[in-house]
Amino acid sequence: MANAVLDFSGSRVLVTGGTAGIGLGIAEAFRDCGATVIVCGRNEPDGLQSGRLRQLEFRRCDVRQSQQCHALVEGIARDHGGLDVLVNNAGGSPEVDSATCSPTLIEKVIQLNLTSAFFMSQAAHAVMKGQAGGGSIINISSVSAVRSSPRTAAYGAAKAGLLNLTESLAMEWGPQRIRVNALIVGLVATENSLEHYGGAQGVERVGAMLPLLRMGTPKDVADGCLYLASPLAAYVSGAKIEVHGGGEKPVFLDLAKIARDSPGS
Repeated sequence: MANAVLDFSGSRVLVTGGTAGIGLGIAEAFRDCGATVIVCGRNEPDGLQSGRLRQLEFRRCDVRQSQQCHALVEGIARDHGGLDVLVNNAGGSPEVDSATCSPTLIEKVIQLNLTSAFFMSQAAHAVMKGQAGGGSIINISSVSAVRSSPRTAAYGAAKAGLLNLTESLAMEWGPQRIRVNALIVGLVATENSLEHYGGAQGVERVGAMLPLLRMGTPKDVADGCLYLASPLAAYVSGAKIEVHGGGEKPVFLDLAKIARDSPGS
């Protein structure tokens, strides 16, 4: 059912990495608001015609390859008449020792989390610049971009670069009515992240440490995307909006409390 306020009927939306996790939540939100939604990935997911992927159009693309990005967007523009919204969501990184991780891994992490967004944005720009309404590009960054990112240093550096890219493209492409914004996403519980946080109980424990007493959901991130792509954000470009529930509590506060409450302190 289309949202009464944010109606994207007739809009064409591309979400990279949109077949699972946060990306799927974003794709579903735009679909439920009436948009034609295309998701992409290197491999076709199971269950395209059923379940949560229903009514989403899948196209194969390795977003780390510039030629594939341009071919993808050109195909969407040809088949659907244009592209209104691009969400650069594809990303991620394994945890590794920064002192010994391989150059190949570093390059791949930066390609997936930064270079791919540049390639996709270039491809979208080629289409959006000729549209009367321009377009909206939304980059999904991370709190790792604005704080230390131990054991995922390349990821944090790439996501920090994505924030600068957001500001730079917003400045360059604003005259062509293309708005470029970013979400700085905090801790989000997804089906794939439960193991990382120690299952449902771990998610609850971590969430209790955050100001809003819960971890984020894909819907929280999706709602931020809906806002940035909507007319409500018509004068918002180059913005970096934090979607992190108030931020992570400094650990020294708890350590200080433990010290104060300890016998003999």
